[in-house]
Amino acid sequence: QVQLVESGGGLVQAGGSLRLSCAASGSIASINDMGWYRQAPGKQRELVATITNGGTAIYVDSVKGRFTISRDNAKNTVFLQMNSLKPEDTAVYYCNAMILKYGFSMFLTYRGQGTQVTVSD
Repeated sequence: QVQLVESGGGLVQAGGSLRLSCAASGSIASINDMGWYRQAPGKQRELVATITNGGTAIYVDSVKGRFTISRDNAKNTVFLQMNSLKPEDTAVYYCNAMILKYGFSMFLTYRGQGTQVTVSD
């Protein structure tokens, strides 16, 4: 069993900051890419940022310069520091991770339950 648990969402005013965390637990042999996606009401889910286990990060254009993704490989945790938040950042944020379970030969993608981020004007 593998679980991803997000935390750190909430309500913040425009211009404010939040830091999301996502911890993976369970029978984990290895983790490759980890990332954050978001889905706003009435919109498709979109990639926000991903990071390799070597630390290479990729961001969607709309968050470049405002959001920073990082990870702690020893703790199987990925973070998303969100600064200068805008109302259009309002969404449910989900973390993803490509995980190899013990006894398995393939990496599979796991996703957390999501955490709500609401940015008010």
